[in-house]
Amino acid sequence: MTQPPITVRRARTPDVPKIVDLVEPLVARRILLGKERVDLYGAVQEFRVAETSDGTVVGCGALHVMWEDLGEIRTLAVGEEWLGHGVGHALLAALESDARELGLSRLFCLTFEVSFFGRHGFEDMGAESVDPELYAELVRSHDEGVAEFLDLARVKQNTLGNTRMLKVL
Repeated sequence: MTQPPITVRRARTPDVPKIVDLVEPLVARRILLGKERVDLYGAVQEFRVAETSDGTVVGCGALHVMWEDLGEIRTLAVGEEWLGHGVGHALLAALESDARELGLSRLFCLTFEVSFFGRHGFEDMGAESVDPELYAELVRSHDEGVAEFLDLARVKQNTLGNTRMLKVL
């Protein structure tokens, strides 16, 4: 069966329950870290959603700015029946466009979907770190994404098995 075309747009507050519906099965399978609904509302301006012509939200993803040149792709999720239909690609393309518009030159993600992100130009960071001056600035952040980027011990229990990946735009 051919899926109808999708469009990607900025998320709005009425989309948050739909984002929760997309993300919860992945949180239950320990593929994504859970986020409180209040935090999703607070970050709604970071999100893009993919929807069908009838308004059904079938995917979501967020771009979070971490530093002057660095952003994180977060909460990229696609409905099970939409996997393999280009939804993730369309969302990632929109988020990368947003990143360029903001002046970012690097994108980070923490993922189990290494092959997907690898096909889109992300590379395994391995043990790569940042210069000491930037580290000293970033380590002050309370943001879990920054802690994941820096590979801090306090987030390791939440991220075992995930791969830290980076793309230069």
